[in-house]
Amino acid sequence: MEDVPAVMKAVQLVGHGGLDQLVHREVPTPSPAPGEVLIDVHACGMNNTDVWVREGAYGTETDPGSVSSWRRGRSTLTFPRIQGADTVGRVVAVGDGVPAERVGQRVMVDFSIYNRPEGDDSLADIDYIGHGRDGGYAEYVTVPAENAYEVTADITDAELATFCCAYLTAEQMLDRARLAAGERVLVTGASGGVGSAVLQLARVRGAVPYAVSSAGKEEALREIGAEDVILRGGDDLVAEVERVVDGPVDVVADLVAGPMFNDLLRILRPEGRYTTAGAIGGPVVQLDLRTVYLKQLQLHGSSQGTRTAFRRLVRYIENGEIQPLLDRTFRLSDFHEAQRTFLSKTFVGKLVVVPDRHWDAVGAPHERP
Repeated sequence: MEDVPAVMKAVQLVGHGGLDQLVHREVPTPSPAPGEVLIDVHACGMNNTDVWVREGAYGTETDPGSVSSWRRGRSTLTFPRIQGADTVGRVVAVGDGVPAERVGQRVMVDFSIYNRPEGDDSLADIDYIGHGRDGGYAEYVTVPAENAYEVTADITDAELATFCCAYLTAEQMLDRARLAAGERVLVTGASGGVGSAVLQLARVRGAVPYAVSSAGKEEALREIGAEDVILRGGDDLVAEVERVVDGPVDVVADLVAGPMFNDLLRILRPEGRYTTAGAIGGPVVQLDLRTVYLKQLQLHGSSQGTRTAFRRLVRYIENGEIQPLLDRTFRLSDFHEAQRTFLSKTFVGKLVVVPDRHWDAVGAPHERP
């Protein structure tokens, strides 16, 4: 067991607001409680939820514009909070009741706090590490031992950190929509972390994914599984999808919403399924309910995923069925720059933050030109 310092570097969210609410500072190193492990963090991926929680952008059911954190009105967020859901690292200490043999394992963290017993896949009481408790934007983090999954796949720590939140969210979306082999799925926000994950996971299921994205990303999206790409921002999305897609659209996996929402329902075939886990184009939408009931549509909301889905994800990684899509890495001390880059949406895949103490081993070799 290695010597663990009494203090560590971390990025703390100290309140709702702008980037100034994210402070890189020295804080006490946590100790594992009974049933927990202490992880030496090597890499942690970035997600939209980090930004929306910082901004308090979730609103409430009665006031979409009010400042509110994830879970709306029943939030477990307290300040200061260390965010970061996509944690990868090495177990360096264990709490009571956890086998000492776990020390030294490379692990990927299932970030979900299920609040339900093993075998109960309900997500009604879900929370997550980085919101209800401190996460991985730090040199060390403690998590329940059952949330730390050993992964031996021959990929780097930074690459492994691209999977956790995005791919679990994507897998749950496809579970909710019951996407099956041979079906066509239209994916909005396809160049982002969740969207690019949906493309790959749809292919794992034998489905045929089509991407909606901005110009300049077409080839990258085809390389990771898109059958073809529809450029957003045109005059008639419905007509363009009809021109490009070879047959009816069975499922829409939407991460954008906003002004295109009703068109996405028009695009679906009768008895089609719509599934969403994000609304980066705007959460308040116009809906013609006649489209829903006359076409017998199903609409599914989705957030995070089940233990069953996470274990399936680990199996996909170990078997090489899905590939990491790492755009670039940032030092933890450059967190503001990392989040500004994230907000630019000029990349494909995922951005990953690496503690400065591990930069030479984990971060620097993975910067893209």
